[in-house]
Amino acid sequence: MGKPTGFIEYERQTPRDRPPAERVGDWDEFHLPMPEAGLREQAARCMDCGTPFCHAGIMLKGMACGCPIWNLIPEWNDLVYRGLWREALDRLHKTNNFPEFTGRVCPAPCEGSCVLGIHSPPVTIKNIECAIIDAAWERGWVKPAPPKFRSGKRVAIVGSGPAGLAAAAQLNHAGHLVTVFEREDRIGGLLTYGIPNMKLGKDIVQRRIELMAAEGVTFKTNVNVGAEISGRDLLKDFDAIVLCVGATQPRDLKVDGRDLRGIHFAVEYLSASTRALLRGQAAEASISAAGKDVVIIGGGDTGTDCVGTALRQGCRSVVQIEILPKPPIARGVDNPWPEWPRVHRVDYGQEEAAEKFGNDPRIYLTTAKKFVGDAEGNVESVATVEVNWQRESSGRMKPVEVPGTEKLLPAQLVLLAMGFVGPETYLLEQLGVQRDARGNIRAEHGKFTTSVKGVFAAGDCRRGQSLVVWAINEGRGAARECDRYLMGHTLLP
Repeated sequence: MGKPTGFIEYERQTPRDRPPAERVGDWDEFHLPMPEAGLREQAARCMDCGTPFCHAGIMLKGMACGCPIWNLIPEWNDLVYRGLWREALDRLHKTNNFPEFTGRVCPAPCEGSCVLGIHSPPVTIKNIECAIIDAAWERGWVKPAPPKFRSGKRVAIVGSGPAGLAAAAQLNHAGHLVTVFEREDRIGGLLTYGIPNMKLGKDIVQRRIELMAAEGVTFKTNVNVGAEISGRDLLKDFDAIVLCVGATQPRDLKVDGRDLRGIHFAVEYLSASTRALLRGQAAEASISAAGKDVVIIGGGDTGTDCVGTALRQGCRSVVQIEILPKPPIARGVDNPWPEWPRVHRVDYGQEEAAEKFGNDPRIYLTTAKKFVGDAEGNVESVATVEVNWQRESSGRMKPVEVPGTEKLLPAQLVLLAMGFVGPETYLLEQLGVQRDARGNIRAEHGKFTTSVKGVFAAGDCRRGQSLVVWAINEGRGAARECDRYLMGHTLLP
């Protein structure tokens, strides 16, 4: 503990953001760097608890408690406070292959479980993590480190999202010959096409991919395994396979009018926006909110990303429908520390919408009943109704419509941001891997072995839709067990 009184002397401060009115005019990241002196003060607030929950990495009531990859948070906080940035980087890389990703997009369950957060605002763990790795790249400390030997074993990774990249990095470090297959035209999975540029710049993703390529990982894009290459061929050509195909089947809303033009899944919309941006044609996205009334159905990070994207494309208005009630400002008695705090937050998209239109775009306890179209088959409005949540005899909570609360929202673009229901099945059927009741690949966490010998699974395709940091956890774990399978033992963490 670098400064025993730091948590008393210093208040929580986060880096400033660019003003909302300014940042909606471009696609650049909006967080501004914090001076080193400020970062060291924030690191000094860490109490180096005897029992730190920030890196507990457990689940409580279905939510992450602490860091799922067990980052050594008190250690690198202390090193930052002391100005030992190179040593802080070494501690950070021991558990996290991609801190420049998590430092930008992770919701920071570590901060929700910070012991200081029991009575004061928690330590700014996420910002310090991001500052460490950004400083390391700027100072030239992050360099290719190819393995000193090669095992001769060949491993195929299917999917290049955070789980696939983490598995590839670890297996490559273990000396195996790793090939990553990606059906899109760029590596990165949701890091590239699912998270918009203002949250995670694609140059940040590409920089890490180029480093991994320099270390010996082979990347193959535009290859749809299960179509261009069969799963059976992979089994013959490689010594092991790690499936990291994600949970890419979006949850649909089967109501009247669903077949109208102008209704899209959020992931389609965000991908189209990023593709246009990467082509240098941001204003020519195949799905655009320009000049339109936009209705987003679903909350969460994806809904927020749709809000921010629609604003940058020049939407006329934006409304975000959330079926759940508005969370409280502070923790409820049924949501004690160290659980993830279910409290009301204003994310970047809502902040920007409030700046432009004068109010938070979210409406709570509301659901869409049907979509209304014009004579040409285009959506023109969404019929909504308010709901109350009532407990059924089984004990489950169910939304019940409130009579007389029907409304009609203008909408020429509707985005469904209601999450995902599982992985696509064609490759899984080819390989013959068993699935669980939810349709995910059956593979026990910690072992990651599927029902097919030599085939492992990690990330959202195994656990269901989750956080980037959980995907990294699973990719690292699957790599460890794959290495054990190939060599009879493993030194991977």
